[in-house]
Amino acid sequence: MADKVTKDETQLLIGGSWVEAGDGTYDIINPATEEVVGQAPNASVADAEAAAAAAREAFPAWAATPVEERLALLKKAAGALHALNAELVPLVIAETGATASVGSRMQVPISAARFDRYSRDIRHVQESMLPPVVTEATPLAPGGLISALAYRQPVGVVAAIASYNFPLTNMAGKVAPALAMGNTVVMKPAPQDPLAVIALARVLDEVGFPPGVINIINSQGPAPASVLTTTPDVDMVSFTGSTVVGQRIAEAGAPTMKRLLMELGGKGAALVFEDADIAKVVTAIGSTWAFHSGQICTAPTRAVVHRSIFDQVVAGLTAFAGRLTVGDPTEPSTVVGPVISGAQQGRILDYIESGRTEGEVVVGGGRPEHMARGYYVEPTLVVGSNDMRCAREEIFGPVVVAIPFDDEDEGIAIANDSEFGLYDYVFSGDTPRAFRAAKRLRAGHVGINTAQRNMDAPFGGFKMSGVGRDGGDASLEAYSEMQSIIWSS
Repeated sequence: MADKVTKDETQLLIGGSWVEAGDGTYDIINPATEEVVGQAPNASVADAEAAAAAAREAFPAWAATPVEERLALLKKAAGALHALNAELVPLVIAETGATASVGSRMQVPISAARFDRYSRDIRHVQESMLPPVVTEATPLAPGGLISALAYRQPVGVVAAIASYNFPLTNMAGKVAPALAMGNTVVMKPAPQDPLAVIALARVLDEVGFPPGVINIINSQGPAPASVLTTTPDVDMVSFTGSTVVGQRIAEAGAPTMKRLLMELGGKGAALVFEDADIAKVVTAIGSTWAFHSGQICTAPTRAVVHRSIFDQVVAGLTAFAGRLTVGDPTEPSTVVGPVISGAQQGRILDYIESGRTEGEVVVGGGRPEHMARGYYVEPTLVVGSNDMRCAREEIFGPVVVAIPFDDEDEGIAIANDSEFGLYDYVFSGDTPRAFRAAKRLRAGHVGINTAQRNMDAPFGGFKMSGVGRDGGDASLEAYSEMQSIIWSS
């Protein structure tokens, strides 16, 4: 066990000033030890209203700031984050329960890389000339050679509401492109682990972003965040989290026509054909357990496997789960750490029990006996059908469901038989077949023979998995409004 990490934050950044939170503080709990990591500020509704108003006031000047100046600040932020890596990683591990491997590689470095990515020239996205069109005279106007420029304006004030699984990475992916395009932001981290995100806000403040361009509120309860979804001072909500909360945000934002970017739930299907590389399949699907204890919406949580190799894949996954070290996330040998909270642990165990009733739990199925404290769940494999509750609902934990199929059409039908459509996978030795199958899957992202991502590829979901796309240049487009400028020559 590494040295205990403690960190207290009592203040919010509103309009360029660090102010005490209106509703005091609350405890942040280390999910591995169930001990208090530190205090977090608990914003009031008035704090949220003030933050949105400050962002609204700062918007015109920031939007008019030359692109080069905006991007230079993003570059400074990337460097400052890199410099704080050694300080921030232990804090991220303590408040999220991420393993040393995930916490050190997937939080601060990727957050810094995202600020660096959006510090590059954005003008290739911001403006593009359209071919001129010869137009006849009309009662409206004389004819002529009519030219046009497609120009992207910033949306305005963006409420960035982030998830608890990758708090820094997720927030950086929202804030960096939003700022690059000239938007001002109100950051709202997840209540379970906001401390590193507050540290990010301090970095952005210290590198010189003007007052009101960056604001942060944090609260244990939902009321302050709800304000951001209804106030006319916010033009756009960028949210990562559950589909249920996303639906509430869409409903709340409708009267003020909020622009929405929402990455919601997932129930990824890994479609495994009979000619797939089984070792590669097992490693990819096993990442559900090995990568942040299954707390990732892109995980291949449904193994939809051709019946001819189904038993081999199940045996491989069973053996893989048995090799994973579950334990203290600060130990380098640990592969599976805790889930975020006791409430989430109970929810996952309830899903597993439903799988035990409706199918068969072939490995795992409980909390590990050797971990007396902490919110741990064993890597679990359930075998059954796509009708099981644990096959249809997002669990967000270390649980995989294996489902057999007999032919390509049936496999694709099972994969698509879900209300979600965020990230699916196809495994086959026949590349043309894999591409053909990928195009039939109703998911915003499909991995072929890999669980790796291309961070510049547009990312988002079909169906109940979200609205809009981010990643690469798509993020710049997401945080902008398209304007057409027309003239006659």
